[in-house]
Amino acid sequence: MTDLFDDAAAAHGDATAPLPQRIRPRSLDELVGQRHVLAEGSALRLAIEGDRPPSMILYGPPGVGKTTLARIVAERTGAVFEELSAVSARVDDVRGVLQRARDRLGANGVRTILFLDEIHRFNKGQQDALLPGVESGLVTLIGATTENPYFEVNAALISRCAVIELEPLTDEEVAAVVARGAAELGVEVSPEVAEAIVRKAGGDARSALSTLELASQTAAAERATLEPRHVADAARKRPLRYDRAGDQHYDIVSAFIKSMRGGDPDAAVYYLAAMLEGGEDPRFIARRMVILASEDVGNADPQALVVAVAAAQALEHVGLPEAQLNLSQAAIYLARAPKSNASAQAIWQAREEVRERGILPPPADLRDSHYAAARNRGARYVSPHLDAAGARDDHLPEGLAGRTYYVPSGNGEESVDGDRDG
Repeated sequence: MTDLFDDAAAAHGDATAPLPQRIRPRSLDELVGQRHVLAEGSALRLAIEGDRPPSMILYGPPGVGKTTLARIVAERTGAVFEELSAVSARVDDVRGVLQRARDRLGANGVRTILFLDEIHRFNKGQQDALLPGVESGLVTLIGATTENPYFEVNAALISRCAVIELEPLTDEEVAAVVARGAAELGVEVSPEVAEAIVRKAGGDARSALSTLELASQTAAAERATLEPRHVADAARKRPLRYDRAGDQHYDIVSAFIKSMRGGDPDAAVYYLAAMLEGGEDPRFIARRMVILASEDVGNADPQALVVAVAAAQALEHVGLPEAQLNLSQAAIYLARAPKSNASAQAIWQAREEVRERGILPPPADLRDSHYAAARNRGARYVSPHLDAAGARDDHLPEGLAGRTYYVPSGNGEESVDGDRDG
């Protein structure tokens, strides 16, 4: 009786499941996107089609096919497919999977594939319990994560898995998914509606299908044709792929800095907006601009540091959302400013010199002579205010005379005309 009830529940569940679940691809040919790792003749595709999938960690944002790819592997293989969620699984659950895998392999030679969702949530003890089974080939592990596995997964486990990064779907790929969903629902989707869904989806197939399903239900309730307004109502805010502790944080911040360094104010403002919308700490953004003002602009435009510090101070006084104006002004100023890293290179090289050679004593005439024991030092300091011709030109310690750390870039205030020493 239990089997009959289970079969009935499964059939009913298939009919009432959310649209993304109902049209989940069952083969590699049906899977939309990820051609960079699953193209015809690629190593991963050949391995899956040859029923010899390696242990792998699928890494990428939501809705790009991580779970779907794992289930496709399960469909093609002769292995038993077991699934755990790192959120709820315990070490005992892992050991149970390994024991069942050992029993199957010993009894009839059947292999086991373990799909571990959100593998980044597994703690060290859980990962250590899993490691022997993966290392020996007792189980083939397929882990899925939205976090960079190199930061979140033990190095020992990483070294035994192929790390496969899946990418957000392109607009064309999301449109293809929407068309497939529309066919399943039996609704007509105009190009305007499809474009609205694609725009809201942000490369996330699951989000696109969920939006389509809710929008079509809303239109049906109104007895109206599906329109972009239904899409706007179903997906009020585009999903933002930004994690303050993950890859998006580092990738967007890196692009922000490189855009300002590269003189692109439009890109700098875009990445600033992405960070603010993603919930980035604005103080972190301000600190990065203060650093860049000296590291990448420097004395080519000394005012850049003043602007960056002023923006950081304005942020403390004003707060968001108004301080976005101060941050934007500073980012644009820094992007448009002439660039020089001469000041940064100077301190980096000088510190390297100190680390290699130690702290060398200054020439005798430059040392402090205000205390009694130092008044009889041989050389007397000549101030350039009193005798410009007789004053020192080189103030470095003996052994470093003539050493140059600061080399003006020739840009902006460090140009020949703007060189204050020239």
